[in-house]
Amino acid sequence: MNGTVRKNIAPGLTVDIVLKKDQPTGRLTRGIVKDILTNSPNHPHGIKVRLQDGQVGRVKVIIPDGNK
Repeated sequence: MNGTVRKNIAPGLTVDIVLKKDQPTGRLTRGIVKDILTNSPNHPHGIKVRLQDGQVGRVKVIIPDGNK
C-alpha cells in the first residue's frame, strides 16, 4: 500500500519513509508512526509523519502487519 492517502495511515502503523536528507537518493527508513503531520486528505509525494523515534519524513510504503 502506498502512503499518498491520509486515511490509510494511523499512529502505530509500521511504514517506510523518505527523510528530507534522503530525498535525492530515495533511501527508506522504517519506523512506527507517532503523529500524522499532513492535514490534506492526500499528497502526491507521500503523507508527512513523525516516527516514534522523532524522525520526520514522507510515507512511501505502508508495511502489512505480518512483515515487520
